[in-house]
Amino acid sequence: MWYHQPVINEELLQGLPNLKIVASSGVGIDHLDLNLLSRYRVKVSNTPFVVSTDTADLGMALMLASSRRLVEGCEIAVSPNTEYFPADWLGTEVSGATLGIVGMGTIGYKVAERAKAFEMKILYHNRNQRTKEEESAVGAVYCKKIDDLLQQSDFVLLSVNLTPQTRKLFGKGELELMKPTATLINISRGLVIDQDALVEALQNKVIKAAALDVTYPEPLPRDHPLLKMKNVIITPHIGSATKKTRFLMMENMMESIKMALAGLPIPNEVP
Repeated sequence: MWYHQPVINEELLQGLPNLKIVASSGVGIDHLDLNLLSRYRVKVSNTPFVVSTDTADLGMALMLASSRRLVEGCEIAVSPNTEYFPADWLGTEVSGATLGIVGMGTIGYKVAERAKAFEMKILYHNRNQRTKEEESAVGAVYCKKIDDLLQQSDFVLLSVNLTPQTRKLFGKGELELMKPTATLINISRGLVIDQDALVEALQNKVIKAAALDVTYPEPLPRDHPLLKMKNVIITPHIGSATKKTRFLMMENMMESIKMALAGLPIPNEVP
C-alpha cells in the first residue's frame, strides 16, 4: 500500500482468497481495519523506523520556518512590488525556547535530540515515561499532565499515532491552555487536531501560529481558511519524503512480503 491505496475492505479481501500480507508504507495504520484483516488471517506490516529521522528533521524545519517566518520572508524577497526590506519585520527565537513534545516515541525522541542542539528546554507528555537515562541524554522533563506542558511551551509539537484516543486530541480547551505567543506543529496526523477549533484559535490570536505537515482532508479544500492565513505554514505530508528514505521504505515492504510468502517471521509486523 502506498498513500493508503488500494482501499482494503471486505469486498477486496473476499476477492483475494490467497492474500497473505498487506505491506503498508509509513508508520500510521489508522487507514487499516486490523480486526477485519485478522478475520481473514491476513498479516500486516509497516515501515516505522526508516521514516523517523526524516520526519524529525521536518518537525525541526517547520519550527524554524514558522518562527523565523521564512515563507513570508521569501515572498517579500521575490515580490516584484518590494522596494525595501522592512527593518521591523521580526521573527521569534528558537534557541533557548521551551519545546513541548506530545508523543515521545521514536520520532518525538529524535526531535528532542535535535532540539537539544538548539539549547531548548524540552518538556514531553507520553503514555509512558522514558527512562531516566533517555531523559538525561536529551535534557527532557516528563509532564504527566498535558496541561502542564501546554502552559509552559513556546512550541508544541505533536508526534502521536492516530487512534480513537488521540482523534481530536487537540481541541478548543487544549489550544486555550497554550501561550498566546506559542506555535503548534503537527507531524502526526491531521485528525489529531480539531481543525475548526484551530482556525478559531488562530483567528482570535489564542495562539500565535501553526505549522502543519498533515491536515484533514489532504489536500484541504482550496477555499479552506487555513490556506489564507499568514501565520500558518502547510506542507503536503512530506515527513518521509526524501529519496533515500522512500527507497528504504520500499525495501522494507518487499522484505516483509518475501518473509510472509516464505512463512517466516515478518519484519515490522503489526500485531
